[in-house]
Amino acid sequence: MSPVNEPSLHSPEPSLLVLASASPRRKELLASLGIDFRIVPSQAAETLLPNESPRQHVMRLSREKALEVARRNEVPGRWFLGSDTVVLRDETILGKPADAAEAAAMLRSLSGRSHRVLSGYAIYDRSSEKMEVEAVTTRVRFKELTDQEIAGYIATGEPFGKAGAYAIQGIGAFMIPAIEGSYSNVVGLPLCEVVAALERLGALRLFAAATTPAA
Repeated sequence: MSPVNEPSLHSPEPSLLVLASASPRRKELLASLGIDFRIVPSQAAETLLPNESPRQHVMRLSREKALEVARRNEVPGRWFLGSDTVVLRDETILGKPADAAEAAAMLRSLSGRSHRVLSGYAIYDRSSEKMEVEAVTTRVRFKELTDQEIAGYIATGEPFGKAGAYAIQGIGAFMIPAIEGSYSNVVGLPLCEVVAALERLGALRLFAAATTPAA
């Protein structure tokens, strides 16, 4: 029996996919699939417009991030991926805490209840000028947190630089007994939906290198 090649995602034109984000979490998620890509962080302003819903907000920012990088003539590439993630307590967007007091307030407001994480993504094909834009929602449930747990978690430093003051992929996992929906969406990029969109736009061929065992 001959060896079987390891199945993998395949890009027909390696290095022509550009991730318009400096997020190490998005980089790790995309890299975990074996996809070839380059990173060029977007400089688009991340502002919330008046009367803009959270869904509209993440989709608009994702689109603007992808286009901002794609419109730089000096940046090579064909497909440009932008994304934005927010944590929602009811309809209130929780950003990144400025200090320990704000982190504690956010964690107390999430304690013992469910909230939503909303990630937008946009993929722009510079060649065809086609674009796919969508948003994905995941519901996350927190356990009841004690003051000691909140203080201890903040002392790790992990809440800082994280929307909602926590990281599900890190120490913050101890607070989360259940989620409903995409895990990678909570980390920062809904991989299932993004890969499907990349395939529709011709940026990926799924498992092109896979072979079947010989007799």
